[in-house]
Amino acid sequence: MVGRVGPDSLELTEVHRFPNRPVRVPEGLRWDVLGLYAGVLDGLRGAGAVDSVGIDSWAVDYGLLDADGALLGNPVHYRDSRTDGIAEKVWATVPASELYAATGLQYAPFNTLYQLTAARDSAQLAGAERLLLIPDLLSYWLTGEQGTELTNASTTQLIDPRTRDWAHGLAERLGIDLGLFAPLRRPGDAAGALRPEVLEETGLTGPVPVTAVGSHDTASAVAAVPTDGERFAYICTGTWSLAGLELDAPVLTEESRAANFTNELGLDGTVRYLRNIMGLWLLQECLRAWGQPDLGALLLDAGKVPALRSVVDAGDAAFLAPGRMPERIAEACRASGQPVPATPAEITRCILDSLALAHRKAVTDAQRLAGRPVDVVHVVGGGTRNALLCQLTADACGLPVVSGPTEAAALGNVLVQARAHGLVGDLAGMRRLLTRTQLLTRYEPRGGTRRWQAAQARLARG
Repeated sequence: MVGRVGPDSLELTEVHRFPNRPVRVPEGLRWDVLGLYAGVLDGLRGAGAVDSVGIDSWAVDYGLLDADGALLGNPVHYRDSRTDGIAEKVWATVPASELYAATGLQYAPFNTLYQLTAARDSAQLAGAERLLLIPDLLSYWLTGEQGTELTNASTTQLIDPRTRDWAHGLAERLGIDLGLFAPLRRPGDAAGALRPEVLEETGLTGPVPVTAVGSHDTASAVAAVPTDGERFAYICTGTWSLAGLELDAPVLTEESRAANFTNELGLDGTVRYLRNIMGLWLLQECLRAWGQPDLGALLLDAGKVPALRSVVDAGDAAFLAPGRMPERIAEACRASGQPVPATPAEITRCILDSLALAHRKAVTDAQRLAGRPVDVVHVVGGGTRNALLCQLTADACGLPVVSGPTEAAALGNVLVQARAHGLVGDLAGMRRLLTRTQLLTRYEPRGGTRRWQAAQARLARG
């Protein structure tokens, strides 16, 4: 994506799109990171002259380098099964409550902490001299310089959100060598410049600086929430739904841990207090199983299905792995004594109702746990294209939903680069520019929330 930023203009242009296809090999599920890097180079070639480059990606996963800086195998995919049962081993050394009090991170089986514990006896980890999270690995290949960007580092479960530095005592207790990580850097920091070989391959003329951004895509997306105040919740929608609040300090209570909220770090000292929800992954997997039918027609049909007939827990780890998603959703409804959705439209409506219900619960719980009431819910990311989901979210939350921008992560990425180069001001200024320049859609709640409360109670009983 190429962004062009001016005092009253903010434009994005897609210049290259490439597939990201994980590969299952005998030892497990892996990322084709070389294919991704090739896509990055192709994108730079297509972009033409640029003033800065910034990289964001998904969180938690990493590549290992040897003493010569060479990659030791393809990075493991967070949906790989190697972390099955690992959390219990970690908790035997550091109980879950202590782990949360130290890092503020919700339990997720794929957190980097659990991945490193699972890899402890592997030859690859034994031979590693450096660990780079995915966006930092790509940045290293572009520049030759190594760093660990803070917003993404906060997803490793090895950062103290109060100090915004490594949790040294915790890592020592768990036998994790923090020396594997490159020095921390923050959004807006210089991350090097494109190597001469990269300039030659892409046809760019140097120097081209690489700027650290909120390299966890959710950090960039939250930076691009077009709000003019503090009383808002956000839902970053895509493969995952990340729903919560932007705070000035973490919430580290036992009640927060029990509710499975996470405290990830954002721009300018902020905390992204949120819950991970399975998101549109549920629908994506169903579409794949159905042979990729026309989504627009499917959503129209789903809109005609009676509301809240059946719902599932959209945060249930049972839906984490790929494969057989329509059958697994039907099985979950059957097991909870609800009508079993049979057609693609019925299953799609079940998914969208379930996501809206999960959004409602996350927004409601976050307000209670953080003591921060909200007046509006901002939905950003790919799910903004799904008008039915946005309307159902407004209905479920009983709050207006402002939908947009769709490419929030890319816009947040570009704006941090622009700020580092003096083109925009603070975070509030970035958001004012978004509000002036981006297409936003408002959805008002309909019909009251009583039926959503009843569905939530039904799901809790199931």
